[in-house]
Amino acid sequence: MGFRVVGGKPKPKMIVVAHVVGVGTKPTVAGADAVLLSIPKAGAKSPQTLAKATPDIPWGGRLDEVTGPAIKKLGEGGADFVVFPAASASQAVLEEEKLGKIVEVEAALDAGLFKAIDDLPVDAVLIAEEKPSLSWQDLMLFRRSANILTKPLLVAVSPDITASELQALCEAGVSGVVAGGKWAELRQMIDKMPSPKAGKRRRVEPLVPRISSETVTVSEEEEDDEED
Repeated sequence: MGFRVVGGKPKPKMIVVAHVVGVGTKPTVAGADAVLLSIPKAGAKSPQTLAKATPDIPWGGRLDEVTGPAIKKLGEGGADFVVFPAASASQAVLEEEKLGKIVEVEAALDAGLFKAIDDLPVDAVLIAEEKPSLSWQDLMLFRRSANILTKPLLVAVSPDITASELQALCEAGVSGVVAGGKWAELRQMIDKMPSPKAGKRRRVEPLVPRISSETVTVSEEEEDDEED
């Protein structure tokens, strides 16, 4: 789908997605590159007010109940993309061609299923398991996901995430973060980060005993001596 960069600015190291709850909210999202609106009820009215409040950046809705009418209302409200859980009904999502599609999955999803996402008509992947702080296991799972996927990977984070944690996410291959606040602060921290290291991947070979290819030739005389 691609979150467009406003004003010809250089592409950021990671994008910041403002997570907003409530259709009637008119958020001030300074620092955000996109807005994600949570829509818990499928029958919610079209969120046209958000399109007017954020005319310069793309926005989308996260649907707990994915139905054809709910997706249609998003499009009518001017949304650019839709976020949906992987367990959602596929037909309702596939029938909508104009909206960008972001599938929400768990970080511990099977590697084979992550690989299968690349063959599906989705534009990005969101891991929405927000945690107060990141563990080494979290970083390992994010790096594994980014290594498997060719699509952008977004990760939900706490607004209080530290600069070092943001740097670790960037190094792990995460394309953007989704947060419920402090978007200007997040943007400043990301802009101040050094560029990710483009180090070469080290090829690791299994440590197994090697049998020498040299053969030992035993002469007939030596064989006779051994027999004597």
